[in-house]
Amino acid sequence: MSTALLQVRDLRAGYGRAEVLDGLHLELAQGQVVTVIGPNGAGKSTTLNALMGVLPARGRIVFDGQDITPLALEERVMLGLALVPERRELFASMSVEDNLVLGGYRAMKRRVPHWQREIERVFELFPRLKERRSQLAGTLSGGERQMLALGRALMSSPRLLMLDEPSLGLAPLIVREIFRTIARLRAQGTSILLVEQNARAALEVADHGYVLETGSIVLQGPAGQLAGDPRVIETYLGAAASSAPAAQPPDLRP
Repeated sequence: MSTALLQVRDLRAGYGRAEVLDGLHLELAQGQVVTVIGPNGAGKSTTLNALMGVLPARGRIVFDGQDITPLALEERVMLGLALVPERRELFASMSVEDNLVLGGYRAMKRRVPHWQREIERVFELFPRLKERRSQLAGTLSGGERQMLALGRALMSSPRLLMLDEPSLGLAPLIVREIFRTIARLRAQGTSILLVEQNARAALEVADHGYVLETGSIVLQGPAGQLAGDPRVIETYLGAAASSAPAAQPPDLRP
């Protein structure tokens, strides 16, 4: 197995007095795609927000051997963590290209030579964004906004890319395109922590998976093994199989 990049131990976080995460443990190896699946309200988004530093948290978060639990959000960004939030949070009144340039803040601060060239990598992944490089982000379709949010995160050349429900609210064809992009990033060695309700698609693209329910991990294992687990099939995959075709993307190989 590759070297551990992220180790989370006894993570507890919530909103005000309401504790959502109840001693969560998870691990992600360098170059892996790890997915966290579970129902609404299980604590999936809370997990990512706590890891990113958006929410205060207790426990221990170790990133590449360094305890980052006490670090602020900005410090975690500079270490190479990037989060694509569920709401995407783009600058609607700015162009596609300007949103991407803002995503290069980490590289610019670290004086990475020619960091602007990452824009071309994003355009290679998402040719549609290249066609709309001068268009205002607020005028894009839902799928295009998700592509832009993902592209903006990639501009920082993150060491760990965290995705919060990237398929939410998107048409089936766009969902398949997003997951093919995740598979392509995985093939390129990008480490990804993926939070998803679309369990079938998430397990298809991931190396390892965790099932989160009411703030606790109730099941974990290799993604292929979880996809064959009767409990996962009954609770998550069965429902997905009978719903929209987006739940069963075709070949996800890059």
